[in-house]
Amino acid sequence: MTFSRTEIVAMLDKHGLAPRRAFGQNFVVDANTVHKIARLADVGAGDYVLEIGAGLGSLTLALAETGASVVAVEIDNGLVEVLRTNTKGLENVEVLHADAMQLDWQPLLAKSNCWHVVANLPYNVATIIVADLLDGIAAVKHMLVMVQSEVADRLVARAGTEAYGAVSVKVDYWASSKIVGQVPPSVFFPQPRVDSALVEIRRRDRPGVEDVVAKELFSLVRSGFAKRRKMLRRALDSIATPDDFAKADVNPESRAEQLDLSAWGRLRRAIDSRLSTANHSTPSH
Repeated sequence: MTFSRTEIVAMLDKHGLAPRRAFGQNFVVDANTVHKIARLADVGAGDYVLEIGAGLGSLTLALAETGASVVAVEIDNGLVEVLRTNTKGLENVEVLHADAMQLDWQPLLAKSNCWHVVANLPYNVATIIVADLLDGIAAVKHMLVMVQSEVADRLVARAGTEAYGAVSVKVDYWASSKIVGQVPPSVFFPQPRVDSALVEIRRRDRPGVEDVVAKELFSLVRSGFAKRRKMLRRALDSIATPDDFAKADVNPESRAEQLDLSAWGRLRRAIDSRLSTANHSTPSH
């Protein structure tokens, strides 16, 4: 069961609610799209699903029909009460009134060490939520997120492409990613002015590069992309030396978007090696 455009509009009117731009609310009102997302999520009985921004519950109900256990998170005071009503009696759905940006995920996800995140994520927080879950919550093994196409392109971008940026490197470090579907504005209420896409992200068994500290690697990558129009020897002039570039086999006249994950890893290791040598050779007093 999912809700049509007419039903969603009537539901909002009945409760005196309206889509809130501050929360980036665009409700999916097309049953085919909802069922497609639930199918692509590839979940069933015994699986644990975290849905962020559950809204009125169209996707929640479709996910519940798979037999998976669903934790549906919703920030909006008004919507969460309607969501509770719409999912009442479903033993495999837990509704949580919370801000996903502020949640302490660890105790919430303690039931399993393997979670699927399935969500229609608002534009203004999509990248942050995906990055935070990859960085901090190892129990999240798989995500299927609907985001604006521009965000989708950045999440899956490869070196040398226009969309490639710091978040692309981060996703590649932790996971494999691909766009698995396109979503037109017409399936939403209200209709956004941009297209959306479905991105599948699967966590790797081990990071894409090893022997580096993730936090330090990402700090280097952010520094490089902060001045993406500059050659790396200038963008990273206070971080990397000419010898570091040579040791890493990275052209110092490259720009950030030209380095793939492996190259960033080599540069980080070269810098760390130099710093470690310097620290060990400095006499203690």
